[in-house]
Amino acid sequence: MSTPLDITDDFGTMFFPKSALVFYDSRDSNSPMYVEHFDMDNNGNPVNAHPLTVKEAEELATALQTEEEKNKAYLKPKGILPTNVLHINPVAKGSVLWYTKAQKRQLFFIDGLGIPNGKANVPPMLWHATKNRLSVFALASDRRPSENTPLHHAPFFNVYDKGNVCMGTINVDIKKSASVEEFTSAWEYYFFNSYFSHLLGGNNPINGNCVTVWKELIGTDKQFPMEVLKRNNFTLKKLLR
Repeated sequence: MSTPLDITDDFGTMFFPKSALVFYDSRDSNSPMYVEHFDMDNNGNPVNAHPLTVKEAEELATALQTEEEKNKAYLKPKGILPTNVLHINPVAKGSVLWYTKAQKRQLFFIDGLGIPNGKANVPPMLWHATKNRLSVFALASDRRPSENTPLHHAPFFNVYDKGNVCMGTINVDIKKSASVEEFTSAWEYYFFNSYFSHLLGGNNPINGNCVTVWKELIGTDKQFPMEVLKRNNFTLKKLLR
């Protein structure tokens, strides 16, 4: 028996019936199974009943094969595994753990913070994401982290104390066929292209004033002041448990 198609990720999407198949069997074990195809009218009622044609069967087989191929491609690298990817868990919805070195990124802030939008240097970061959720942390250096590397709070707004990110109203759409490169690039794009708005849960992620730090960095070539990073109780090893 084939594995049922999991559409739980699509709950909330409006679906409309297009066609239906009815399988007929006989008590006579020697009789072949008969399949009838129905079109659906605008009210969702079955109409135009007819035996399933060879062409319709081929179209169904192609659709099922395409879906299977997409699932097999999910989180597979396009070539050699990128060196910044630390761990991939393909089970269920899948998750990836990766890091990025210090870099300059375009950042966006709501008007109420009084911070202009612009480019600024951000610290090295550790990213941990599933298809629907993202957590971020800061690293003390550009070196590839190990299991026991201590993590720091990510020095950004919209991030909870445990690293999970509130994406606000941004529409996250990670494709089922996304390679690991597409997956990590998409999450970095979503994170840096959403508007930073406020600190969450009363958590100040740095030693100092978060607004002041970003005001001083935006539009300059200043490196992120690593001394303001705050340690937390996480390590890579804890994230993988």
